[in-house]
Amino acid sequence: MKLFLAQINNIVGDIDGNLKRAIDILDQAEELNSDLVVFSELFLSGYPPEDLVLKKSFVEECRNALDTLINYSKTKKVGLIVGLPIYEKNNLFNAAAIVDEGKLIGFSKKINLPNYSVFDEKRVFHQNDIPKVFEFRGLKLGVPICEDIWQDNVCLELKNQGCELIVSPNGSPFDKYKINQRKTIIEDRVSEIGLPFVYINQVGGQDELVFDGSSLIMNGDKEIIYEAPPWQEHNAVIEFNEKEKKFNNLSFNEFKFSDLENIYMATVIGLRDYVSKNNFPGVILGLSGGIDSAFCAAVAVDALGKDKVEAYMLPSNYTSENSTIDAEDCANRLEINLETIPISDTFLSLEESLKTSFKGLPNDITEENLQSRIRGTILMAISNKKGKMLITTGNKSEVSVGYSTLYGDMNGGFNPIKDIYKTELYALANWRNINLPNNILLDKKDVIPASIISKEPTAELRDNQKDSDSLPPYDELDQILEGLVEYELSTSELEKKGFSREEIKKVENLLYVSEYKRRQSAPGVKISLRNFGRDRRYPITNKFRDKIE
Repeated sequence: MKLFLAQINNIVGDIDGNLKRAIDILDQAEELNSDLVVFSELFLSGYPPEDLVLKKSFVEECRNALDTLINYSKTKKVGLIVGLPIYEKNNLFNAAAIVDEGKLIGFSKKINLPNYSVFDEKRVFHQNDIPKVFEFRGLKLGVPICEDIWQDNVCLELKNQGCELIVSPNGSPFDKYKINQRKTIIEDRVSEIGLPFVYINQVGGQDELVFDGSSLIMNGDKEIIYEAPPWQEHNAVIEFNEKEKKFNNLSFNEFKFSDLENIYMATVIGLRDYVSKNNFPGVILGLSGGIDSAFCAAVAVDALGKDKVEAYMLPSNYTSENSTIDAEDCANRLEINLETIPISDTFLSLEESLKTSFKGLPNDITEENLQSRIRGTILMAISNKKGKMLITTGNKSEVSVGYSTLYGDMNGGFNPIKDIYKTELYALANWRNINLPNNILLDKKDVIPASIISKEPTAELRDNQKDSDSLPPYDELDQILEGLVEYELSTSELEKKGFSREEIKKVENLLYVSEYKRRQSAPGVKISLRNFGRDRRYPITNKFRDKIE
């Protein structure tokens, strides 16, 4: 029996487009004499559909698309497993249809509904009670859906029902620990049931989530027979020996991506799909000569191509000559146009307009934020006029502690580095300078000037300003933030790790009081265990602080 694995980048809500992709895949499968095509979780609706599935007309259109596929499979003499939301007895299920040559064999309905991290499926879906084995051309299939394989209850029950092959459709989003974790989970299930296992995952970006693919097949002895390349669409035909109940050995390229490469590709694919799926003709960004904007510019060119990226330098009286030189150097390396629009006159004009209102008050952060808001206004005006999306460029360290200006440098439609700490950003910049990952559009190394990577970070909003004036060193700050954000550690637990109580409390307070800014920030690619937005949901009005033990 030949299984056709379809690792596809589909689009949420594009039922007609997803149906067309599925039909194209069935055509390919027929040409390759395949017996069974396997699509990812909720393929026809796109994943995650969120509250779209509460709209009955949406679910009905998904079912109509399935009926079209069922009829089409009859002409192709091929079977398929495809995910979609379905109503059954007025209950809404996350389901996968098992089809063969124009006949609906049945629906596998998801049992374990995830309700943690970025998932909240219990809000919209009904939980199935008992898994079911389906007979496909004499072979007994179990079809657990995504979260169903993360616990042992479903696969064990399928084994007890006489299942001979596990085929699991998934919509499993990336984080920097997930790929290895998935393999461990699959190994655990295979160890428990001793059955061959097919894991198919979607690929591509969907708002803040990005899916790496990394589909694989494992035999009952835990040998990996096939592994799809991550970060790209990929189809493969794998032969299953029905007599021996195992997949035939297959020579394939083993993909060993480093952690940095996976993170970098997540930013590239996340930005690329956000721009393309939302029909933007390109992007613009402010290029300041600092690491954040330089890195975002490199990601943008790698994701979209140099012809779809425009950069703007917006110098003030506080902008150093080195920053101008570095920004120009970076733009030249990336082969993008850099236009300079000075903001000094605009700043002086606004200061004059506010003179009466500010009379008797000293200069402070207000004047710094005013510069940032001038830049934000200019960039948004260009974005509006040209229809190109503005990229915002604040890293997770800055987003965490509010080291950004609302309606200023926070302006923009998407932030590729929102979930990447500053120290990670330096490592990623160095990695990109010496590497050429697959599936990027700029075929060159050394794209970020070394002088940008080595300089001391500064916002350049006042004379001789440095980030370290108001923040701990980033290597220390990021460790404290990781403890507070990713692991919810207490002050005492962080003190035991060697950080001073004073610095911990300062960072904790900055983190909490900046929640209102994050609620108004652009979406960005999920990279870490807990990103801001879908993962970490803190109240804006919040008086809690850890007590000192």
